[in-house]
Amino acid sequence: MKAEILVRLKTSPESPISEIQVPQGTMLEELVKQYQDKLPFRILAAKVNNRVQELNRPITDPCTVTLLDIRNQSANLIYQRSVSFIYLKAISDLYGKVRVNIENSLNKGLYTEVKLKKPLADKHVAAIEEEMHKIVEQDIPFVRRRWSQEEAFATLSDGSNEEKLRMMRRAPQITSLPIYECDGYLNFFYGQMVPSSGYIKYFEVRRYRNGALLRLPSPESPDRVPPFRDDTKLYKVFGETKKRYNLMDISYVSDLNQSIESGRYRDIILMAEAFHEKKIAQIADQIMHENKRIVLISGPSSSGKTTFAKRLVVQLMVNGKKPLYLGTDDYFLERHETPRLPSGEYNFEDLEAIDVKLFNENMRDLLAGQEVDLPSFSFKEGSKLFGQRIERLQKDQPIVIEGIHGLNDALTPSIPAELKFKIYISPLTGLNIDNHNRIPTTDARLLRRIVRDDTHRNYTADMTIMQWPKVRAAEDKNIFAFNSFADVLFNSAFVYELAILKNHAQPLLEAIPEDNPAYSEAIRILKFLRFFDPLTDETYVANNSILREFIGGSIFV
Repeated sequence: MKAEILVRLKTSPESPISEIQVPQGTMLEELVKQYQDKLPFRILAAKVNNRVQELNRPITDPCTVTLLDIRNQSANLIYQRSVSFIYLKAISDLYGKVRVNIENSLNKGLYTEVKLKKPLADKHVAAIEEEMHKIVEQDIPFVRRRWSQEEAFATLSDGSNEEKLRMMRRAPQITSLPIYECDGYLNFFYGQMVPSSGYIKYFEVRRYRNGALLRLPSPESPDRVPPFRDDTKLYKVFGETKKRYNLMDISYVSDLNQSIESGRYRDIILMAEAFHEKKIAQIADQIMHENKRIVLISGPSSSGKTTFAKRLVVQLMVNGKKPLYLGTDDYFLERHETPRLPSGEYNFEDLEAIDVKLFNENMRDLLAGQEVDLPSFSFKEGSKLFGQRIERLQKDQPIVIEGIHGLNDALTPSIPAELKFKIYISPLTGLNIDNHNRIPTTDARLLRRIVRDDTHRNYTADMTIMQWPKVRAAEDKNIFAFNSFADVLFNSAFVYELAILKNHAQPLLEAIPEDNPAYSEAIRILKFLRFFDPLTDETYVANNSILREFIGGSIFV
């Protein structure tokens, strides 16, 4: 008879702990089955003593187990990988060994390209989705095996896994790989999976442009696929990014590592910065051509909004204008008027925290050529300070405004639409580990923020990681919901930046102890950073670069 061990169980990250006894060796999946009917959403993984585990792992020692559904970032990524695995198997079952590229996030899902002998058509997409549902209904186990590099080379050397093989050749520190098998179909994924295909219930495959969208539920809508919204501007930006990377001969991490080893990284850095400068100049030209007076810049955390805004000001000055620069943070309500979250904390993220009335009065008066006493918000005092910045606009002088609510017309209800120019900025990662393993933009932003918070704000990496879910929730509500209203989308990512951020972030992440709640997320990020060769030479990163806003040395921060 197996010995009983103590498990301190949390059925969600927010739920209280209950103590239970289970037989030693009980699989996490067996434990989940005892509680699943009482939980709102399907459990996809579990955190065991601050380390995320797949559900097909045994419980061997007394521990704390936290059950995770798709609302958790780690579990959400597990769902994405698992759906992608089923998608790739369905295509393999229907069409054999054809090349599939999982390229980037788009429209609450993943944009993919399927290289059939004939152009991808609606009938192909319908067949793929139908086959995926069959695989789900069969509830086929996902069998995980750990293969040595030699075993992986022998199995994957069939002509359809060249990027995976190149990555392994250039990463001798990675001595083994997790290979997943589903009814004879094999593939490598650098992250974890659900135990079987039956765990995946919600998805949609839709033909889109030159490829197909694999659409998924999101943390804010775990039990449905959100309505389709054609993100044409975002698709265009990703297309532009792909062309840029092709010009630099970089599509995957192995290409970047090769450029670092060969010393070609100097040209890569200079070209990447030149692409940014040219795009900012084009945006300034467009603002001039359309005679816009109010330029509103918004984007999620760690996008580089401040540096971008100040570089745009410089380009407008080159065009003969003298822009007035300001941020909406100076229009926070007085501390006693600031709304609070259910937890009792002050809510600085929502529009209700902004003095919209005063902001609009100031903008109207400035546009009318009147003298205006602009506020400066003191976070120490929790109050707006006046008398420090008196401004009067010249004729046709534009105002450049940076703030998270810039794309929301509720911020500027009294400003005529024809005077406004809206810019959405985000580091949209176009670099992937291989053609099936993408790097989420969210992870790239989190790395930027970890490094910046340590450099400029005296925040430790674990503090940043623990705060990140709240940041993401506010972004979904206040930023991503409005990005389709932008006149221009600016991609602030650099093809080389993760190789530089690795140098700064890795020691910060490695310093997080195992008993820290942020440990599991730190381990997940460190695992994907293994694929990057470090780029230690930052000499060629300009002092006005957006990246300098995070790694230090910026003339703007």
